[in-house]
Amino acid sequence: MLRFVCFLTLFWNANSGLAPFIKPCKDGDDACILASSQAAIPFFAPGMPELGVKSLDPLRVPLITSNQGGLELSLKDTTINGLKGCKIESIKHDRVKGKQTLVLRCSMNLEGIYSLGGRLILLAVQGEGKYNIKIRDIVIKTVTDLTTEQGEDGKPHWKIIKWRDSFHVKTGASFYFDNLFNGNKLLADPVIEFANTNWKDVMQEIAPPIVHAVIAEVFKNVEAFYKAVPADEFYIP
Repeated sequence: MLRFVCFLTLFWNANSGLAPFIKPCKDGDDACILASSQAAIPFFAPGMPELGVKSLDPLRVPLITSNQGGLELSLKDTTINGLKGCKIESIKHDRVKGKQTLVLRCSMNLEGIYSLGGRLILLAVQGEGKYNIKIRDIVIKTVTDLTTEQGEDGKPHWKIIKWRDSFHVKTGASFYFDNLFNGNKLLADPVIEFANTNWKDVMQEIAPPIVHAVIAEVFKNVEAFYKAVPADEFYIP
Protein backbone atom coordinates (compact mmCIF):
# COMPACT_ATOMS: atom_id res chain seq x y z
CA MET A 1 0.00 0.00 0.00
CA LEU A 2 0.10 3.18 2.44
CA ARG A 3 -1.27 8.17 1.00
CA PHE A 4 0.94 3.38 0.24
CA VAL A 5 0.15 6.08 -0.19
CA CYS A 6 -1.41 5.01 0.32
CA PHE A 7 -2.72 6.85 3.16
CA LEU A 8 -2.05 10.41 2.40
CA THR A 9 -5.82 10.67 2.54
CA LEU A 10 -5.68 10.61 6.28
CA PHE A 11 -5.04 14.31 5.95
CA TRP A 12 -8.15 15.23 4.03
CA ASN A 13 -8.99 18.41 5.84
CA ALA A 14 -5.91 20.13 7.20
CA ASN A 15 -6.00 23.88 7.77
CA SER A 16 -4.68 25.91 4.87
CA GLY A 17 -2.15 27.61 7.13
CA LEU A 18 -0.10 24.43 7.53
CA ALA A 19 -1.22 22.45 4.49
CA PRO A 20 -2.60 24.88 1.90
CA PHE A 21 -2.89 22.13 -0.71
CA ILE A 22 -5.74 20.46 1.21
CA LYS A 23 -9.29 21.77 1.24
CA PRO A 24 -11.13 21.33 4.56
CA CYS A 25 -14.38 19.38 4.38
CA LYS A 26 -17.40 18.97 6.61
CA ASP A 27 -18.09 15.69 8.38
CA GLY A 28 -19.97 13.34 6.09
CA ASP A 29 -19.12 15.18 2.86
CA ASP A 30 -17.56 12.13 1.23
CA ALA A 31 -17.29 13.70 -2.22
CA CYS A 32 -15.32 16.65 -0.83
CA ILE A 33 -13.12 14.37 1.26
CA LEU A 34 -12.35 12.13 -1.73
CA ALA A 35 -11.52 15.01 -4.06
CA SER A 36 -9.41 16.81 -1.46
CA SER A 37 -7.50 13.66 -0.56
CA GLN A 38 -6.67 12.77 -4.16
CA ALA A 39 -5.50 16.31 -4.88
CA ALA A 40 -3.16 16.18 -1.88
CA ILE A 41 -1.15 13.13 -2.95
CA PRO A 42 1.27 14.87 -5.38
CA PHE A 43 2.08 17.47 -2.71
CA PHE A 44 2.44 15.04 0.16
CA ALA A 45 4.41 12.28 -1.60
CA PRO A 46 7.76 14.14 -1.81
CA GLY A 47 7.67 14.75 1.95
CA MET A 48 7.30 17.86 4.12
CA PRO A 49 10.34 18.10 6.44
CA GLU A 50 8.93 21.17 8.17
CA LEU A 51 6.07 18.99 9.44
CA GLY A 52 8.17 15.89 10.10
CA VAL A 53 6.88 14.07 7.02
CA LYS A 54 9.52 12.11 5.11
CA SER A 55 9.44 11.18 1.45
CA LEU A 56 6.81 8.62 0.43
CA ASP A 57 7.95 8.45 -3.20
CA PRO A 58 10.55 7.18 -3.18
CA LEU A 59 9.86 5.38 0.09
CA ARG A 60 12.73 3.56 1.74
CA VAL A 61 12.12 0.62 4.06
CA PRO A 62 15.20 -0.68 5.94
CA LEU A 63 14.00 -4.24 6.61
CA ILE A 64 11.04 -6.47 5.79
CA THR A 65 10.97 -10.04 7.10
CA SER A 66 8.59 -12.96 6.66
CA ASN A 67 8.51 -16.57 7.79
CA GLN A 68 5.36 -18.29 6.60
CA GLY A 69 4.38 -21.22 4.43
CA GLY A 70 7.84 -22.77 4.79
CA LEU A 71 9.57 -19.75 3.26
CA GLU A 72 11.97 -17.45 5.13
CA LEU A 73 12.31 -14.10 3.40
CA SER A 74 14.29 -10.97 4.23
CA LEU A 75 14.25 -7.78 2.16
CA LYS A 76 16.83 -5.15 3.06
CA ASP A 77 17.29 -1.53 1.97
CA THR A 78 14.15 -1.58 -0.14
CA THR A 79 13.28 1.45 -2.27
CA ILE A 80 9.67 1.77 -3.38
CA ASN A 81 8.61 4.00 -6.25
CA GLY A 82 5.13 4.77 -7.52
CA LEU A 83 3.11 5.77 -4.46
CA LYS A 84 2.56 9.29 -5.80
CA GLY A 85 0.44 7.71 -8.53
CA CYS A 86 -2.02 6.06 -6.15
CA LYS A 87 -5.73 6.65 -6.81
CA ILE A 88 -8.16 6.82 -3.93
CA GLU A 89 -11.23 4.71 -4.60
CA SER A 90 -13.11 5.60 -1.42
CA ILE A 91 -12.62 7.16 1.99
CA LYS A 92 -14.96 7.37 4.98
CA HIS A 93 -14.15 9.40 8.06
CA ASP A 94 -16.26 9.47 11.22
CA ARG A 95 -14.76 12.15 13.45
CA VAL A 96 -17.13 11.43 16.33
CA LYS A 97 -16.34 7.71 16.43
CA GLY A 98 -12.70 8.23 15.54
CA LYS A 99 -12.86 5.77 12.66
CA GLN A 100 -11.48 6.05 9.15
CA THR A 101 -11.72 3.60 6.26
CA LEU A 102 -9.61 4.07 3.15
CA VAL A 103 -9.45 2.12 -0.12
CA LEU A 104 -6.86 3.02 -2.73
CA ARG A 105 -5.32 1.52 -5.82
CA CYS A 106 -1.58 1.73 -6.49
CA SER A 107 1.11 0.39 -8.75
CA MET A 108 4.61 0.22 -7.34
CA ASN A 109 8.13 -0.97 -7.97
CA LEU A 110 10.29 -2.42 -5.19
CA GLU A 111 14.06 -2.85 -5.38
CA GLY A 112 16.59 -3.91 -2.78
CA ILE A 113 18.57 -6.83 -1.39
CA TYR A 114 16.89 -10.14 -0.67
CA SER A 115 17.70 -13.30 1.22
CA LEU A 116 15.40 -16.30 1.04
CA GLY A 117 15.33 -20.00 1.75
CA GLY A 118 12.78 -22.78 2.00
CA ARG A 119 9.90 -23.51 -0.34
CA LEU A 120 8.07 -21.09 -2.58
CA ILE A 121 4.74 -22.90 -2.79
CA LEU A 122 5.94 -26.06 -4.61
CA LEU A 123 9.58 -25.26 -5.35
CA ALA A 124 12.66 -25.28 -3.16
CA VAL A 125 14.41 -21.90 -3.28
CA GLN A 126 17.61 -20.42 -1.90
CA GLY A 127 19.54 -17.30 -2.67
CA GLU A 128 20.79 -13.86 -1.76
CA GLY A 129 21.26 -10.80 -3.94
CA LYS A 130 19.37 -8.00 -5.65
CA TYR A 131 15.63 -8.22 -6.21
CA ASN A 132 12.91 -6.41 -8.10
CA ILE A 133 9.15 -6.75 -7.68
CA LYS A 134 6.66 -4.86 -9.82
CA ILE A 135 3.04 -4.76 -8.64
CA ARG A 136 0.30 -3.47 -10.94
CA ASP A 137 -3.02 -2.31 -9.49
CA ILE A 138 -2.87 -3.41 -5.88
CA VAL A 139 -6.02 -2.39 -4.01
CA ILE A 140 -5.28 -1.69 -0.35
CA LYS A 141 -7.83 -1.16 2.39
CA THR A 142 -6.98 0.30 5.79
CA VAL A 143 -9.23 0.77 8.80
CA THR A 144 -7.86 3.22 11.38
CA ASP A 145 -8.94 4.01 14.94
CA LEU A 146 -8.11 7.52 16.16
CA THR A 147 -8.17 9.26 19.50
CA THR A 148 -7.52 12.88 20.51
CA GLU A 149 -4.73 13.97 22.87
CA GLN A 150 -3.40 17.31 23.99
CA GLY A 151 -0.25 18.29 22.15
CA GLU A 152 2.76 20.26 23.31
CA ASP A 153 1.06 23.36 21.94
CA GLY A 154 -1.85 22.85 24.35
CA LYS A 155 -4.23 22.04 21.51
CA PRO A 156 -5.98 18.73 20.73
CA HIS A 157 -4.20 16.50 18.21
CA TRP A 158 -5.31 13.28 16.55
CA LYS A 159 -3.37 10.14 17.41
CA ILE A 160 -3.60 6.72 15.78
CA ILE A 161 -4.57 3.99 18.24
CA LYS A 162 -4.41 1.06 15.85
CA TRP A 163 -4.91 0.14 12.22
CA ARG A 164 -5.38 -2.95 10.13
CA ASP A 165 -4.91 -3.61 6.43
CA SER A 166 -5.95 -5.98 3.65
CA PHE A 167 -5.20 -6.08 -0.06
CA HIS A 168 -5.71 -7.81 -3.38
CA VAL A 169 -3.90 -7.39 -6.71
CA LYS A 170 -6.08 -6.69 -9.73
CA THR A 171 -3.76 -6.74 -12.74
CA GLY A 172 -0.50 -8.54 -12.03
CA ALA A 173 2.93 -8.78 -10.47
CA SER A 174 6.38 -9.73 -11.72
CA PHE A 175 9.41 -10.97 -9.79
CA TYR A 176 13.15 -11.05 -10.32
CA PHE A 177 15.67 -12.43 -7.83
CA ASP A 178 19.30 -12.21 -8.85
CA ASN A 179 21.76 -14.94 -7.84
CA LEU A 180 19.22 -17.63 -6.96
CA PHE A 181 21.02 -20.88 -6.17
CA ASN A 182 24.34 -18.99 -6.31
CA GLY A 183 23.76 -18.03 -9.93
CA ASN A 184 22.88 -21.51 -11.22
CA LYS A 185 20.53 -20.61 -14.08
CA LEU A 186 19.39 -24.20 -14.58
CA LEU A 187 17.87 -24.07 -11.10
CA ALA A 188 17.04 -20.37 -10.95
CA ASP A 189 15.22 -19.82 -14.25
CA PRO A 190 12.41 -22.33 -13.56
CA VAL A 191 11.75 -20.67 -10.19
CA ILE A 192 11.54 -17.19 -11.74
CA GLU A 193 9.27 -18.49 -14.50
CA PHE A 194 7.06 -20.26 -11.96
CA ALA A 195 6.79 -17.14 -9.81
CA ASN A 196 5.79 -14.93 -12.73
CA THR A 197 3.33 -17.45 -14.16
CA ASN A 198 1.71 -18.02 -10.77
CA TRP A 199 1.93 -14.44 -9.52
CA LYS A 200 -1.41 -14.55 -7.68
CA ASP A 201 -0.32 -17.47 -5.51
CA VAL A 202 3.13 -16.01 -4.97
CA MET A 203 1.67 -12.66 -3.90
CA GLN A 204 -0.49 -14.39 -1.31
CA GLU A 205 2.63 -16.16 -0.06
CA ILE A 206 5.07 -13.25 0.22
CA ALA A 207 3.13 -9.97 -0.09
CA PRO A 208 1.27 -9.62 3.26
CA PRO A 209 4.36 -8.65 5.30
CA ILE A 210 5.58 -6.43 2.45
CA VAL A 211 2.32 -4.52 2.21
CA HIS A 212 2.08 -4.27 6.01
CA ALA A 213 5.63 -2.91 6.25
CA VAL A 214 4.97 -0.29 3.57
CA ILE A 215 1.80 0.85 5.33
CA ALA A 216 3.64 0.98 8.66
CA GLU A 217 6.22 3.35 7.18
CA VAL A 218 3.47 5.54 5.75
CA PHE A 219 1.66 5.67 9.08
CA LYS A 220 4.84 6.90 10.76
CA ASN A 221 4.47 9.97 8.57
CA VAL A 222 0.77 10.15 9.40
CA GLU A 223 1.66 10.30 13.09
CA ALA A 224 4.21 13.04 12.46
CA PHE A 225 1.64 15.04 10.53
CA TYR A 226 -0.99 14.71 13.23
CA LYS A 227 1.58 15.72 15.85
CA ALA A 228 2.36 18.89 13.90
CA VAL A 229 -1.19 19.91 12.96
CA PRO A 230 -3.91 20.48 15.61
CA ALA A 231 -7.05 18.41 15.18
CA ASP A 232 -9.32 21.42 14.86
CA GLU A 233 -7.50 22.39 11.68
CA PHE A 234 -8.60 19.17 9.99
CA TYR A 235 -12.28 19.90 9.46
CA ILE A 236 -14.97 22.52 9.03
CA PRO A 237 -17.06 22.72 12.26
